[in-house]
Amino acid sequence: MDLHQLVKHRVTSDSSVSYSYTNSLPNSVWSNNNPGKLNYSNSPYSPLSSETLSIGYSPGEATSSHSPLEPNSPFNPFTGYSFNRLAGTISAQSGYETGSPYVISPHNMHHALQEIETVLMAPDPETEPNSRESKRSRTQSPEYPLGAPVSFGTRPIKQELLHVVKQLLTRCAEVLNEGRIDEFKMLEQETRNMVSITGDPVQRVGAYLLEGLVARHENSGTNIYHTLKCREPESKELLSYMRILYDICPYFKFGYMAANGAIAEAVRNEDRIHIVDFQIAQGTQWVTLIQALAARPGGPPHVRITGIDDPVSKFARGEGLQAVSKMLQEMSKKFNIPLEFTGLPVYASDVTPDMLDIRPGEALAVNFTLLLHHTPDESVDVNNPRDRLLRRVKSLSPKVITIVEQESNTNTTLFLNRFMETLDYYSAMFESIDVTLPRDRKERINVEQHCLAKDIVNVIACEGKERVERHELLGKWKSRLTMAGFKPYPLSTYVNSVIRKLLACYSDKYTLVETTEGAMLLGWKNRSLISASAWH
Repeated sequence: MDLHQLVKHRVTSDSSVSYSYTNSLPNSVWSNNNPGKLNYSNSPYSPLSSETLSIGYSPGEATSSHSPLEPNSPFNPFTGYSFNRLAGTISAQSGYETGSPYVISPHNMHHALQEIETVLMAPDPETEPNSRESKRSRTQSPEYPLGAPVSFGTRPIKQELLHVVKQLLTRCAEVLNEGRIDEFKMLEQETRNMVSITGDPVQRVGAYLLEGLVARHENSGTNIYHTLKCREPESKELLSYMRILYDICPYFKFGYMAANGAIAEAVRNEDRIHIVDFQIAQGTQWVTLIQALAARPGGPPHVRITGIDDPVSKFARGEGLQAVSKMLQEMSKKFNIPLEFTGLPVYASDVTPDMLDIRPGEALAVNFTLLLHHTPDESVDVNNPRDRLLRRVKSLSPKVITIVEQESNTNTTLFLNRFMETLDYYSAMFESIDVTLPRDRKERINVEQHCLAKDIVNVIACEGKERVERHELLGKWKSRLTMAGFKPYPLSTYVNSVIRKLLACYSDKYTLVETTEGAMLLGWKNRSLISASAWH
């Protein structure tokens, strides 16, 4: 299939793509009569406390054992708002006012698509970049050595204040790790005066990291995580937050676009295609791919999609796999493409080849997007479900598999290093959010609280099987896939060029690096945040 066609089904010069949602959503709080309410912090300033904000965490907001940063989001991952092409303003139906600071001009997008037709991309770099500060200790700051007193007698300048916040957070983590509880409690109160969910990115991340440290001390991290993810949510409210997150964090949506491009290229000459999605969610990742396949000059192929969805995740979609099936049936009729869908309500690690109904003559494509880091590895389970799943997929002889993961090292690293990695990673993410969504907007606070804080708490407060957020770097995924028998399948350079152009429509601080083996790293400044790769 022509990849130019795939991309142009994403963004066209004469189409208006829209979402309908409101930013005047009902506030949710942990009511006093809620049996699931957890008083895990005695501080009235807890960023996860309903006593601080009327928009505090609700146990029903999170939906599954999967991160809210799921690829198959409840909306098309590439589109966001309805635009007026002439005025370049956002449609009123989105619920945001005209002149919103994170409107991306459709003219710029169309211009980018035209330019890449004639512009050749530079050669791939020879080495993969390292994350910011990766070559120095993540547990020390040269300006404020551990154990040194920090004076607040004179108000420091902004940059110095941020160093102080980082140092206080690091000292909190260090003394807690060493069991110096009295000192930890004193530092906790001192740090609370320096962090804020409405402050600079480091201050906001610090507020959630501090709650993670408190939860770790009180052994309440697992209860918090499960309470937030297991109760049925007010789905419209949560999905609106997730929608905003994907619209303002382009590295997620473009990671999924890269995955779709690899699949499209791998099956371009196939008449029968079977896509196995190990985390189907709402299935909207496949909308534009199906449209492109339906527009093949020689006629559409027969497409079969097997969607895997654990029994808890259905809360994120209300109707679960039934809603996905209905959507795909409607697409089949609208675009006149033969399409089958089978839903499997099981956990990914429990899937067996028999469940997938592999048929002769079908080109198999397997999709893992922000899923594998939730699958336990050898450090948690002696059976190593993570590597076992990869070997099981390899035994099916897929034409291609695609992987999108957060580029962070939080799996087996020691606690202090894990803490500093989380601080570094989410500081960069929160900083990128500030570019498109101002700090005084209630939507930004909601997005960070409801979509990101749960994961931060889990990484910091939980251990063993209870810590399900276990991210690994691209190099580690490469090792696992190589051991399972896979070889790199380079991503489409054309799709990558489109992504590079569109990233610039958001901010020139977004980065895209293509590795020598054809993978992609998307990030903010010099911190990689998302990796996308394909294998066969």
